Amino acid sequence: MKIPVMPLGQCGFRLALGNIVVYIDPYLTDHVAEVEGPKMRRLKPVLIEPSKVSDADYVLITHAHLDHCDLSTLIPISSASPQCRFVGPNEVTKLLIESGIAKSRVVRAAEEWIDLGPCVQVMPVPSAHPRVETDEQGYWRCVGYVVDYGGRRLYHGGDGSPDDGVLSRLKQLGPIDTAFIPVNERNFYRDKCGIVGNMSVREAFQMTADIGAKILVPTHWDMFAPNSVYKEEIDLLFKLTRPPFDMKIDPQEL
Repeated sequence: MKIPVMPLGQCGFRLALGNIVVYIDPYLTDHVAEVEGPKMRRLKPVLIEPSKVSDADYVLITHAHLDHCDLSTLIPISSASPQCRFVGPNEVTKLLIESGIAKSRVVRAAEEWIDLGPCVQVMPVPSAHPRVETDEQGYWRCVGYVVDYGGRRLYHGGDGSPDDGVLSRLKQLGPIDTAFIPVNERNFYRDKCGIVGNMSVREAFQMTADIGAKILVPTHWDMFAPNSVYKEEIDLLFKLTRPPFDMKIDPQEL
């Protein structure tokens, strides 16, 4: 049972799960550069204009950072896809409702299965960015998602770092077939620039092995020059370390 995939850059993907089309963290503008300056211009071209995304049944949003929760992307999608519902943490759902998306179309991510359609459900899980945090109401600020499609489970981690609690939860929800995990490491110099990085390539490899995933899809490596990772670097380390899983960069299907 193949899953058609469209990589959108950064952490964004379009997944066709049977008759259900799910977008995860779509960033389809250059809004970050408009806010933070030209150094943050997108490196990957926009593959589809937000106003032309008419096929979205669900959009899953992992957290409120602009490159994951871009209202300039999400509001046009809500108009072009009137059937679409949006799932996200409490902070995200508040933003969406305040921006004019009907409350009935917004689902707050909680620790329970959400039915998306025939044979498709999703479980929000906490994400450590850089640690697991809750808002003033006790809801997770950053989440990942385990998507179950007819028994096949995919994990999209959003932004995140390795965390014992997250690893434990993913093992409980396993086996995980495919893991979408960020590889843009956090380090001293990025911290000084105000860039909140994620795990390194080596950490992403170890996390993929720890949760027993069969396939790794590296994310968060291709969008902004100050926060990027060379594809060749990822490929070379994979070849040298020979981890116990397959890896697909920019897959077209899974």
